[in-house]
Amino acid sequence: MNAPTTIRSGIGETRNRTADFAVVATPIGPFTTLVDTDGAVLASGWTADAENLRGLVHPTLRPAALRQRESLGEVTSAVTAYHEGDLTAIDPIPVRQQSGQFLVHAWAVLRTAQPGSPLTYTEFAARAGRPEATRAAANACARNAAALFVPCHRVLRIGGALGGFRWGLDVKRWLLGHEA
Repeated sequence: MNAPTTIRSGIGETRNRTADFAVVATPIGPFTTLVDTDGAVLASGWTADAENLRGLVHPTLRPAALRQRESLGEVTSAVTAYHEGDLTAIDPIPVRQQSGQFLVHAWAVLRTAQPGSPLTYTEFAARAGRPEATRAAANACARNAAALFVPCHRVLRIGGALGGFRWGLDVKRWLLGHEA
């Protein structure tokens, strides 16, 4: 029998439930997605280590346990379609991340960044409504747990340098080339 599901996002409250995950092969390595009970992406990236991804989820959203699935339906289909060339397949997939007001807003802004049109951190900060907050914009990219679905790979340093990327610069380079 499954434990009851408690879905609350207030500070100090818990989420005592199990999240599902699936791993799919991509041209740049395994890609794992963790989804909440309603199918919203909690974390994702180019790894087969679902437990590592679970640790990236904000404590108020972090599932108590993980359950591997062969497929996550639309989410897995979107990941596969994206890597096969349908660059907009990821757009309708819901994402759930939690943090401070600016980070949550910045992640929503990142979801509007178009494939093939990378932004600089300065441009991203301006789009997020804080043109002087380039470091905060970079922090939003660094703290993004839902890679691909919140496309932080589309943000570059001034002059086109790649900057950092949790999943490695080779992956970021591939993604940008794939979207060009």
